[in-house]
Amino acid sequence: MAAKKEVDVDVLVVGGGFGGVYAVWRLRAERFKVHLFEGTERLGGVWSNNTYPGARVDSEVPFYQLSIPEVYKTWTWTQRFPGWRELQAYFDHIDKVLDISKDATYNALVNKATFKMETGRWTIRTEQGHVATCKHLLLCTGSTYKQHVPTWEGLDRYSKTLLHSSKWPKGGVDAHGKRVAVIGSGSTALQIVQDMSKDAKELVTLIRTPNIALPMKQRKLSLEEQDSLKGFLDHILKTAARASFGGFPYNPPPVSSPQMLSEEETEKFLEELYERGGFNFTGGNFLSVLFDPKDSRIVYDFWVKKTRARIQDPVKRDILAPIEPPNAFMAKRAGIEQDYYEMCDKEHVQVIDLKTTPIESFTEEGLRVGGKEIPFDIIVLATGFDNYTGAFSTMGIEGTDGKELLERWKDGVKTHLGMTAPRHPNMWMVYGPQAPTALGNGPTIVEVQVDIVVDMVKKMREEKVKYLDATPEAAQAWANDLAATSKMTLLESTNSWYMGANIPGKKREMLNYLKGLVVYEKSCRDAMPDWDGFVVEREKDA
Repeated sequence: MAAKKEVDVDVLVVGGGFGGVYAVWRLRAERFKVHLFEGTERLGGVWSNNTYPGARVDSEVPFYQLSIPEVYKTWTWTQRFPGWRELQAYFDHIDKVLDISKDATYNALVNKATFKMETGRWTIRTEQGHVATCKHLLLCTGSTYKQHVPTWEGLDRYSKTLLHSSKWPKGGVDAHGKRVAVIGSGSTALQIVQDMSKDAKELVTLIRTPNIALPMKQRKLSLEEQDSLKGFLDHILKTAARASFGGFPYNPPPVSSPQMLSEEETEKFLEELYERGGFNFTGGNFLSVLFDPKDSRIVYDFWVKKTRARIQDPVKRDILAPIEPPNAFMAKRAGIEQDYYEMCDKEHVQVIDLKTTPIESFTEEGLRVGGKEIPFDIIVLATGFDNYTGAFSTMGIEGTDGKELLERWKDGVKTHLGMTAPRHPNMWMVYGPQAPTALGNGPTIVEVQVDIVVDMVKKMREEKVKYLDATPEAAQAWANDLAATSKMTLLESTNSWYMGANIPGKKREMLNYLKGLVVYEKSCRDAMPDWDGFVVEREKDA
């Protein structure tokens, strides 16, 4: 069926990942007319693009899925941490069960959005010529969309294969017998290095800040195991996960600080978390680690002891797992790895510390590093994203005063409830800035936010509200609260993408809501009865 070039709906959803899919399903159930614009050719959000070698989710099953019974009752996972092919198949399954495509247009990249106060409606245009009008604009564009490529001298001179992890060729890249460079040390870089190093003739990983990476403890999941679990999934996903700090209902630690235990008791507890794998070692750890430098160091020292024992080469060991912490524990996002350290330890893999030996320039054949030119057949830029706000940079979202959203935010992000922005009436953001976005389980967080949005939109319909517009005062108060909370933590001590500090020129500020999912939802719902923090314009006949 040919895609519609013009649509007129109650709600236009932008983005076909977990948030967009769940939003379409929920809004349909409430009898709203809804349509979805997705920029790629399929559902899946980040999993439409993340097809690089080794790409897999680092949030574990059963939590990394939607809580929709029709979907989970008829789906079976194969691994605790699914890879990108399985995740694409999961989104195909979602579409088969829910028929999201019935109300979707693919290859629709939004490049203009304007709001008319007289009509109380948005007009949205795409690069491909689609036009949509709607009362509500719901942005489910995710936090990791716009790729970041640092400025290097000679980048355009390199003549071989240059790739960014988010734009991997559909047919893949053959690394057999090739000389490969991977620049970066985030979660994506770990996955690419441990995968491509198995095929490459030589691989060089260039690292500025080592990742405090945790063992994945990957395993296969049996059909019998999952069938028995389905009797508990509704409670796990809708109650336990939502009642937790970040969408993972980990057991709380026995005490708030390791200083309240003996060294032997601390060691035993940390060993237990470490052996569970995944994010247990962060999500289930002592709360004080985020606030107390001494406690942060205790946990880091445990990690570094475990990790250094896995690396035989002393030079590589000191780069990848230095005795002195590169940053406070959990101040940067920990990667989840399978055999990253063992693969880095191989003879054909070289590890370069960019702090002591920086990249001087790209050349026609490779890189000049430390005064020496190194030839490469393939250079992979695992250099991350303009997180949280980057997705809005090409969408041309204009406010009621004609200013674009990112222009308004150039001196700091201002949202009310991490979901709305002043002078952008009836516009909602899911999994964006100043929400609990990056410090928890994505599907749980987007479901909480979408449910709040749907309930707000329903209330507007019942009360015949033409539009809601967040006040600048409410947005400033939300930003102040985030900043005050952040200053209490060790997150402030590190230049991370949590702080927007990975992008030159971007204001350094905390972009995550740090009080947890339960407090966040309560704050949003407390604002609903009297529309606290909003200007309310009602229909004339209301």
